Amino acid sequence: MKLKNVAAVGSLALVTALALSACASGSSSDGTPAASTTPTTAAVDYSALAGTITAGGSSAQANAQAAWVSAFTAQAKGVTINYDKSQGSGGGVTNWLAGSYDFAGSDSPLKEDQQASSQTICGPGGGINLPIYLDGVAVIYNLPGVDDLNLSSATIAKIFSLQITTWNDPAIAAENPDATLPATQITTVTRSDGSGTTQNFTNYLSAVQPSIWTNAPSNAWPIAGSSAQQGGSGVVNTVKAGEGTIGYADHSAIGELTAANIQVGDSTDFVAFTPEGASNAFTEASETQDTGIEGDLAQKIDYTKITNTDAYPIPLISYAILCTTFKDAAQAEVTKGYISFVASEVGQEVAAKNAGSAPIPADMLSQIATSLELVK
Repeated sequence: MKLKNVAAVGSLALVTALALSACASGSSSDGTPAASTTPTTAAVDYSALAGTITAGGSSAQANAQAAWVSAFTAQAKGVTINYDKSQGSGGGVTNWLAGSYDFAGSDSPLKEDQQASSQTICGPGGGINLPIYLDGVAVIYNLPGVDDLNLSSATIAKIFSLQITTWNDPAIAAENPDATLPATQITTVTRSDGSGTTQNFTNYLSAVQPSIWTNAPSNAWPIAGSSAQQGGSGVVNTVKAGEGTIGYADHSAIGELTAANIQVGDSTDFVAFTPEGASNAFTEASETQDTGIEGDLAQKIDYTKITNTDAYPIPLISYAILCTTFKDAAQAEVTKGYISFVASEVGQEVAAKNAGSAPIPADMLSQIATSLELVK
C-alpha cells in the first residue's frame, strides 16, 4: 500500500477535525454525548482509496467503529464501510470465516480451530489478529441509593455464579461498609450471543477465582438462570431498565449506568475504570502469543499480574481479524488502508475521544504496521 505522508497540520488532521465535529454534534450509539476534542497527530493521505468494506462483529468496538468510519471516509471519499455491530464477536468471526466479511471485529483472537478454518478463505497463511481497540469490561449495576460500589473478584464470581443472590449479602456489605444495601434480589444480566466480552469476563473470573468460578472460559455464558440478552446494548438496556440488576459490558457502551470499583489483586484497594488503567493493565499483563502465524499479534492477558492500583483489573483487548492474502488485491488494498488508519496514532485518538477507550501503546501500533505490510 503506497500512501502519501502529510504534515501534522495536513489534510487528514483537517478532515478528522471535521469528522469529530460532526460526531460531537450528536450522540454515540448508547446515547452518551460524543467528545469533540480534535487529534492533531501527523497522518497519512488515504484519498486515493476506493471501494466498499463489509465487516462486523464486536459490539464493544461499535462506538469506536462509528467514529473511525466517519473520520476515515471524510478523506477517503471513495470508500464505503459497513460495520455490523449486531453480530457480536462470535457472529463476526463466523461471517468472516464464511467469506462474508473483509475483516471481523472480535474481543478475542481466533481459536486454534478457527485459525485452521481461516486457510479456506486466506490460503496457507491463514488470518491474523491485530489488536486495534483497548478498553475494559465494566461490571454495571442498577441499585437505587447506591452510587458507589466496591466488589472483590471473589464476590463478583459468587454473584455471577448465583451463589450470592441478595444485595445485602454479608460479602457485599463487608466490602461496602458505608453503603445502605437493600435486601433486593440480584438479577444477573448476561449475553445470549457468542460474545468476546463474555470470553474476556470469564477468562478473568477463571484466572483470579478458579475455586469459585469453576466453569471453563467461553464466549457463551455457561450458567442458566440469568437474564440473557442479545449484544452489549441488550445487557446495558436491561440493567438500566431493571432494579437490583447487575451485568457486564464494554465500558464505552454503559452510558449513564454506574460501574463498580473492582478489587486489585489480593489487596484491599478497589479501582474504577480509566483509560490509563486499561493501558497500564495492557503493559503489565499482556503478552503476544506465539501462534506460528507470521504477523499475528494475538495477546494473552495474565490477570494475576495486575496487582498495581494504577491498573484496571479487567482490561478488554479487541481485534481486527483479516487475511494476509485476499482473493482480490483491490479489496486487500482498501481494507488494509482502513485498518492502517484505525491502528495509527490519529485513529487511536479518534477512538479515545469518541468512545472513551485507551490508545493502543505506540510499540504495538508499530508492530501492527509491520503486520499490515504482509497484507496483499
